[in-house]
Amino acid sequence: MTNPMSKLLIANRGEIACRIIRTCQRMGIRTVAIYADTDARAVFVKDADEAYALGGVTATETYLRGDRIIEIAKSCGADAVHPGYGFLSENAEFAEMCAEAGLIFVGPSPESMRAMALKGAAKALMEAAGVPVTPGYHGDDQSADTLQQAADRIGYPLLIKAVAGGGGKGMRRVDGPQDFAHALAAAQAEGKKAFGDPKVLIEKYITRPRHVEVQVFGDRHGQVVHLFDRDCSMQRRHQKVIEEAPAPDLSDATRHALHNAAVRAAQAIQYQGAGTIEFILDTDTGQFYFMEMNTRLQVEHPVTEMITGLDLVEWQIRVARGEPLPLMQAQITQTGHAIEARLYAEDPYADFMPSAGTLTRLEFAHRIRIDTGVQAGDEVSIYFDPMIAKLIAHGKDRAAAIAGLRQALIDTRVEGLTSNLSFLRRLISARVFVAGEIDTGFIERHREDLMIPWPDIAQHKSLSDPNSPWGATDGWWLNQPPVSPPDLRRFTAHAVQRPTGPVVIEAPMPGLVVAVEVFEHARVTRGQPMLVLEAMKLQHTLKAPCDGRVTRLSATIGQQVCGHDVLMTITPVDEEVA
Repeated sequence: MTNPMSKLLIANRGEIACRIIRTCQRMGIRTVAIYADTDARAVFVKDADEAYALGGVTATETYLRGDRIIEIAKSCGADAVHPGYGFLSENAEFAEMCAEAGLIFVGPSPESMRAMALKGAAKALMEAAGVPVTPGYHGDDQSADTLQQAADRIGYPLLIKAVAGGGGKGMRRVDGPQDFAHALAAAQAEGKKAFGDPKVLIEKYITRPRHVEVQVFGDRHGQVVHLFDRDCSMQRRHQKVIEEAPAPDLSDATRHALHNAAVRAAQAIQYQGAGTIEFILDTDTGQFYFMEMNTRLQVEHPVTEMITGLDLVEWQIRVARGEPLPLMQAQITQTGHAIEARLYAEDPYADFMPSAGTLTRLEFAHRIRIDTGVQAGDEVSIYFDPMIAKLIAHGKDRAAAIAGLRQALIDTRVEGLTSNLSFLRRLISARVFVAGEIDTGFIERHREDLMIPWPDIAQHKSLSDPNSPWGATDGWWLNQPPVSPPDLRRFTAHAVQRPTGPVVIEAPMPGLVVAVEVFEHARVTRGQPMLVLEAMKLQHTLKAPCDGRVTRLSATIGQQVCGHDVLMTITPVDEEVA
């Protein structure tokens, strides 16, 4: 028996809300948008059949208000709620609230979410199901001594992870026993702050890992299938930048084993709906290990859609209505290769710090798929994820897909704020990336080459007018008399090191101060964490630029700061002595 679904509320925003609306329009389902004050004029609000204000600007005030969202859904006569990804998409309590209100939750059961929510418990469950897991410790005893002993037994390097973590939060790499205690305290504090749970697990650190994942789908009739694999190894700050399907350079045996392990993992929790089983693949040994399961639709789902020709949102809706999966495993095929780039409002030259502002110009190539929730004239807010768009190219093979994406990135124009467009062009054009020599350390390892700004295309266009001054190479200057080659101006530059003085620490962007690690008059050492600023769903640790003393501290926990606000002043050691 299937459940009717004539009106669906989308408990999300931006490009995923637009994505869900497109499928619903094709299926004849009316859509309801909800929005924060800053999203009142957003594309998804205009595209939905109905839209209701949540009131407020932050995520906590808006898209995380499960009670308010359900209240709107009931008052407007919605049958179902689609959570998209992020926000409440993996919140078991919200799924239960929907069920209690008589609403269909387009996602897995609360039981499945809880089974995979805590990394330690999930790994134990996977071990019982015969799914390979990374050697490590994920026990209940969280005493410092037990964790230190476990770390020494596993060996270094290793990773400490918050059991409720994700997106790199609550994660620390430890290279030796002398660093363990400090890293443990930091991971526990971040896990407590971000997820309300300080518990951690410890696992062996794979030196050259790849991030390979398998898309799975289950229905209420006990059927589970996989929709092949993806590679998401291109990451910065533990966040994905480039995703592709299928994962390149895997043996048939490894690929087959990955698919089977993913299906076993989903079957172990009687999974329903769209999910992703994420694995760490050791490039040195070829062995793979279960990392975690995302019990929702993934940001990178378009590459799977491109190689299979399937609509994963449609599958989600059909499963939520109680229908069996549209296809059996043997009926699911893949064609060619797809690759996706995430275009962000961020500054790669400032450690990928998110940026905000108005998109005065935004243009894309029309020959590839573009998933976006903004347009020229829109503002990228400091309160939410800084993604501008996802560019997805498909080709007969990996080389063709990369070539298509590269050209699309070259043709893309973003103005009005800082973006990672130049960085993406460099990354997709890198010889080693094209050759498939990838792992999660790729971006950091090739950082210097990837950070070279991509030249403006205007500099390379041939000039039709041979007499144009813009083509001159004789030292021509605007508003200056012509200069013959022998008389070219020459300059002598002098670098002067000024006496050391107080160092002013400013906020690199608007954000919320969530932690202050130092106090006024405290001594600090170069590289020491001093303050944590939260902006656009990410936390940024500001570190001491030198040895010295905090002579002024103006930042306080909970303070909302603007870009360039003074947070503290440090007097360097040599100046203090002088």
